[in-house]
Amino acid sequence: MSHDRRWLELRVRAEGAEARELVPDALVELGARGVIEGPARHIAYFEEPTDAEAFAARAEGSLRETIPGRVIEVEWRWQEHEEWAELWKRGLGPRRITDRLVVHPSWKPPGGLRSGDVVIVLDPGMAFGTAEHGTTRGCLRLLDEVVQKGERVLDVGAGSGILSIAAARLGAEQVVAIEGDPLACEAMTDNLRRNRVRLRVAIRQVWVDSPALAAMEAYDGVIANIERGLLLPLLPGLTATVAPGGWLLLSGILESEFAEVAATAKSAGFVPVNVDADGEWRSALFRRG
Repeated sequence: MSHDRRWLELRVRAEGAEARELVPDALVELGARGVIEGPARHIAYFEEPTDAEAFAARAEGSLRETIPGRVIEVEWRWQEHEEWAELWKRGLGPRRITDRLVVHPSWKPPGGLRSGDVVIVLDPGMAFGTAEHGTTRGCLRLLDEVVQKGERVLDVGAGSGILSIAAARLGAEQVVAIEGDPLACEAMTDNLRRNRVRLRVAIRQVWVDSPALAAMEAYDGVIANIERGLLLPLLPGLTATVAPGGWLLLSGILESEFAEVAATAKSAGFVPVNVDADGEWRSALFRRG
């Protein structure tokens, strides 16, 4: 399928290993839809802004403030949709997430599989959600721990569908995947077919707010891998959607933000069960009391 949209490509060079580790998360915080990490520089892709030069200048200023004295160079250019998608594939490879959960891209055959492995075949397209990011890995590890056969699960901000697919492959009977981005829904639809879970995962292409979530039926489990700025306003609706005794999986949270998110969940009657740490990122599993 052809797309006439284009993406802003931002190339960032930073000095020192510690600084280079901070750059990808800083780019995601700025709204990057994907980041290709390299030994010398990182390449990030953003939705087309109204004023590219102004956006690049603001991004550079933010990066220099976040990583003072370490950002050497920030350059930008336009990238066509199909070219972006091919470049993005270079940064993805097969990953074993848990003893049994394996994620591999659709264009690379899996290797080293074992009996009993749960395999997820993924092509993210233009959607957020690959096993290359700490928040996704954390969610997958916690899903492997919590999902029970026959459960009904809600995935808010589903992106590529990787977490919805994991829930279905781990035994959930029905999954509702909410995602407002049409390109993400397109990628998710393809991924559901690849993983043969299309009949168990229903996509709802819609942007939701907290009241809309609160009005939905209750689910055994609710997933939200969303950055803190969007997650906190949605929390009242997310917590209202969890059935009594059900679980809530929250991610997209930096270590420095976790206490606030956890306190909000606890105030809604949720008990922390487990916290997954992956670098600076935290994914947390709560159970409704």
